[in-house]
Amino acid sequence: MNLVTLLPFIVLIGAMFLMTRSAKKKQQAAAQMRDQMTPGTGVRTIGGMYATVKEIGDDTVTLEVAPGVHAIYAKNSIGAVLEDAEYNRIVHGTTDDLTIDTPVVPDDASSLTEKDQDAAPKLDLGKKDEPKDDEPKGDEPKDGKADGEPGAK
Repeated sequence: MNLVTLLPFIVLIGAMFLMTRSAKKKQQAAAQMRDQMTPGTGVRTIGGMYATVKEIGDDTVTLEVAPGVHAIYAKNSIGAVLEDAEYNRIVHGTTDDLTIDTPVVPDDASSLTEKDQDAAPKLDLGKKDEPKDDEPKGDEPKDGKADGEPGAK
């Protein structure tokens, strides 16, 4: 056979080898991360729930999802093992160890505007057309009947 006819097969086999190798590396990294779990470690499940590890079994992990509430999960459902500082920052909202260099942006953007702009007259963008002569003015009904009267629309 020619080398030209074998070349697509060689390329295909090489691509399959590289894809399986990368998947295997990801699985090994995930298994190594799960082996780092110890009781008291903060974790995030693949569903996005944060919990504390209480017990570790062969294939399962007992997590404390709330104070006094324990749930049993498969080891494969652990998405990330978190450091103590990161877990406390996310779950408890503590920022003791964090130094924030960027300025804090308030939730209300009105405090970001300058005070001089408040003195400027506000534009009224609402449409206010005057009623035409043949249309009734104000609250008068077109046919002269008020609500609740027989024949009123």
